[in-house]
Amino acid sequence: MTTTVAALSTPKASAHFETVELERRDLGAHDVRIEIRWAGICHTDIHQARDEWGQGIFPMTPGHEIVGVVAEVGSDVTDHRVGDRVGVGCFVDSCLECEACRDGEEQFCAQGVVQTYSSKGYDGEVTYGGYSEQVVVRDHFVVAIPDGYADDDLAGVTPLLCAGITTYAPLRRYGVGDGTKVGVIGMGGLGHVAVKIAAALGAEVSVLSRTDAKRSDGEQFGATAYHATEDESVFDDLQGHFDLLLNTVGDAVDLDAFLGTLGRGGTMVNLGAPSDSLDVGAFSLLTMRRSVAGSMVGGLPETQEMLDFCAEHGITATVEVIAADQVDDYYDKVVDGDVRYRAVIDVATIGAK
Repeated sequence: MTTTVAALSTPKASAHFETVELERRDLGAHDVRIEIRWAGICHTDIHQARDEWGQGIFPMTPGHEIVGVVAEVGSDVTDHRVGDRVGVGCFVDSCLECEACRDGEEQFCAQGVVQTYSSKGYDGEVTYGGYSEQVVVRDHFVVAIPDGYADDDLAGVTPLLCAGITTYAPLRRYGVGDGTKVGVIGMGGLGHVAVKIAAALGAEVSVLSRTDAKRSDGEQFGATAYHATEDESVFDDLQGHFDLLLNTVGDAVDLDAFLGTLGRGGTMVNLGAPSDSLDVGAFSLLTMRRSVAGSMVGGLPETQEMLDFCAEHGITATVEVIAADQVDDYYDKVVDGDVRYRAVIDVATIGAK
């Protein structure tokens, strides 16, 4: 027995979204049915819906930043109850048996993690994401929304299911704390959350943005310094300054210039996924023992840890709440950098007449 719900779907690459009827599976013993309230728009959704990375599965219902309320649970579910406020991020299944899964890093599952949408599950069925009235998810991949958040906060909590864990994971992995000097390259949907979390961890946070346009916002989010990199003298002034750089930009940047701002043993972590190759000179790395690394979201235990940390420190994403009929326009706005700072869909508007 399946349940039919309203959803936004794009029939082919770069096509406009349509409201369709989507079938959600009946519950298995370990499944949770969620009535979705909010669905964030991530730049990854745009890459996928426009098939810019290839291998997109159409028709496609995107959305991997999901917040809602539990409507029903399977017979063996013990951690979630009807009425609980919950979230779902980038993944909805993995083998749970390989070394990565046992270590709580399901994103690196040896059998292949199942993405929340445009992915095939182990049963061969295609997954459909959060631009929908409901979703059914294996209980392990459902996280609890902490009590510290009021219901009015939940739209801003939604992007944390991707942007939050994507930035929190490397900040924790590289030991960011009191006095650590962190540079955040770009202050868009990812970058503004990175500033907030790094500041809450006690870091001295600097924003490295192309222009001064977002200076006041950066300072409000907790940055102690803001540098407009269109002035190339910035790179000379900041030589050897940072312990850690988070590159949140989705396009290629001059890695050699930014690497020069790292001190001895410093690391630049790439969070964006530009289509072009990353080019770096060997001496940018050899000098001062610098490193370039990558980081891909985080596992389920760390996602819950991130939400608990953000709730404790009053951190939400800064969002623009939109209706379902605005999604096409907002895809263009996200690409153009015209959203401050994440767009979140009010899912109640998907089925509204």
